[in-house]
Amino acid sequence: MIVLTQLNGVRLVLNADMIETLVSTPDTVISLTTGRKLIVRETVAEVTERVESYLQRTHGQPVRT
Repeated sequence: MIVLTQLNGVRLVLNADMIETLVSTPDTVISLTTGRKLIVRETVAEVTERVESYLQRTHGQPVRT
């Protein structure tokens, strides 16, 4: 799970395994495997870093890109 911030300032906790794509438009748009889209304040790089950290914590090894 990763913590992100919606444009209105509301914090949310997202299951990182549900992320399908990240796009900068210039806002960061997250497309989920459910078809839902979220717009967050964090940059694509910040979201990617949080996902990689989450995967490292849960799988116990560095993520290869």
